[in-house]
Amino acid sequence: MSKRDLIIAAAVKVFAEKGFCNSKVRDVAQQAGIADGTIYIYFKSKDDLLISLFETKMDHIYSHFVERLRPLKNPVEKLKVFLETYFNMIREDRELAEVFQVELRQSSKFLKDYHNQKFIDYLNIIGDVINEAKMQGFFRDELNTNFLKVFIFGAIDEMARQWILDREDKLDINLMAREAYDMILKGLVIP
Repeated sequence: MSKRDLIIAAAVKVFAEKGFCNSKVRDVAQQAGIADGTIYIYFKSKDDLLISLFETKMDHIYSHFVERLRPLKNPVEKLKVFLETYFNMIREDRELAEVFQVELRQSSKFLKDYHNQKFIDYLNIIGDVINEAKMQGFFRDELNTNFLKVFIFGAIDEMARQWILDREDKLDINLMAREAYDMILKGLVIP
């Protein structure tokens, strides 16, 4: 693992545990087992570290989704696999999910100043599945793809956030994934 990757892995742990606003660069350095100043060789600031963390992890996430969907021909099956993959990734790496779902929203630099192309590319995976389903006659043609891809992501994003914030573990993420799929399909599929 490169030093940069080591720092990013440490940042995920620290930001998930302490929260982005409460974390210090020193905390990340300590978690990574390096000197504080070493972080500044790779990142300009804590905000830069958070954005770099997002970009690095989104590259992996995007590639993972593309690989999972590539062999599938049926767009309805693609949507199902997309949702399953999304919720599985949330469940399998709760710390990263917490950073993405909660802590990214604490950075004003990320929210206001960052052009989020990686996230747009990720949303376009959903858009491509919707367009494919419309062209093949599975989904209603009048549906607005740009609105719908944001709607689907917004729904599952909020479900994931609720699961992450559920400290009593009352929510079943597998059930949430199945119900999201059922609800979304009922609104999209041509009867």
